[in-house]
Amino acid sequence: MRSKSTRTVIGLATAAGLVTAVSIGLAGGASAAPGISEGTMTNANHDQPPQGARATVQVSPNPTSRRGQEVTITGNCGGGTGLKSVLGGFPEHPALENIRIIDAGPDHFVAKATVSEHIGNGVGPVFVDCGGEAGVTLLVTHV
Repeated sequence: MRSKSTRTVIGLATAAGLVTAVSIGLAGGASAAPGISEGTMTNANHDQPPQGARATVQVSPNPTSRRGQEVTITGNCGGGTGLKSVLGGFPEHPALENIRIIDAGPDHFVAKATVSEHIGNGVGPVFVDCGGEAGVTLLVTHV
């Protein structure tokens, strides 16, 4: 049986994949449709990501410059009930530690975390669970 955190990570990773696939599809689809100029598509499904993946998230500063640096995670729950959790990296290899939700508001959330001491140079995901909506961004580390 999978733990709750493992199920959350799998769900968030799936949502991130859907957002990526839809974004690529929209970018390719809008320019490939014959006879339709850019910006004239009116289908509501093309205006936003699929339901369940509408939360937005940003990390600042990004890229980070040192281990142990505090970062701020902000965003919008995209229709979700409010920020429930933040995961930086993966449970086995966390990129963020000491994650604290400061404001869980659905219209604008704020969380703080520190970059893990074992992290190296690279790119990793930062997932948010907003109670019905998920979001993901990339954290770039240059330590």
